[in-house]
Amino acid sequence: MSKVQWLLAVGLGLCLATPALADPPYKALIIDGQNNHDWKATTPVLKKVLEDTKLFTVDVATAPAGKDLSDFRPSFADYKVVVSNYNGEEWSEETKKAFAAYVKNGGGFVSVHAADNSFPKWPEYNEIIGLGGWGNRNEQSGPYVRIKEGKVVQDDSKGRGGSHGNQHAFAVETLDKDHPITKGLPDKWLHAPDELYDRLRGPAKNLHVLAFSYSDAKQGGSGENEPILFTVGYGKGRVFHTVMGHGVSQMQCVGFIVTLQRGAEWAVTGEVTQKVPDDFPTADKTSSRK
Repeated sequence: MSKVQWLLAVGLGLCLATPALADPPYKALIIDGQNNHDWKATTPVLKKVLEDTKLFTVDVATAPAGKDLSDFRPSFADYKVVVSNYNGEEWSEETKKAFAAYVKNGGGFVSVHAADNSFPKWPEYNEIIGLGGWGNRNEQSGPYVRIKEGKVVQDDSKGRGGSHGNQHAFAVETLDKDHPITKGLPDKWLHAPDELYDRLRGPAKNLHVLAFSYSDAKQGGSGENEPILFTVGYGKGRVFHTVMGHGVSQMQCVGFIVTLQRGAEWAVTGEVTQKVPDDFPTADKTSSRK
């Protein structure tokens, strides 16, 4: 056997002996197509963030423009988690029932930023997201949720549901340090300039606040500690809700990336296997990945 033949044989043997890389274990679906934010730019970011975990293969279901969504019928049951980057027209009753049943029966759901503006008159959706804003939400939609002296309190006072001040960098404070999503995160970290949603209202049933931020009145905010990351239990389903992520630059914040990745895994399994990376933001410094 010549040297060339020997090298080829060894190389072939190594290739055959090397196990094939396993496919990611979970299927995720991103919903987009309508949003008052730039979904065409942000959906690819969300897709990459999820795929980078090596836990998810990701499909995208894009709703058509306009009010007629009768033919928009994603097969939710084919996926372990659905991620909403959608804020638009009402889905058909068939699709709404299928989605609510999917979560109730154990499907995972992740609500990103303006997804909590959607469907103000759909009771099941509002119970699934816990809190929402805009769409003429008010005290009839449910209470405000605030954090006072380390305790989560509900406020039934009258007022609009949903607002935000100027975009600015703001501190995110971990409230539950033992939850799988936030375990190992700093007590406080600085998020890249973003819209800090405040005055959200909703049923707030089975809602668990993971982290909060102070909505500074000097920035046009509420002057309250507002929930930023939280979970909701709906039937057998697990829901992770992040109010961060206005656009691409906000989604490049490592804090957004890591909490979304961990939240999506938790929504599927109830556990988190991912490590907190070394480039996670600190209390006084933001961190972004381009």
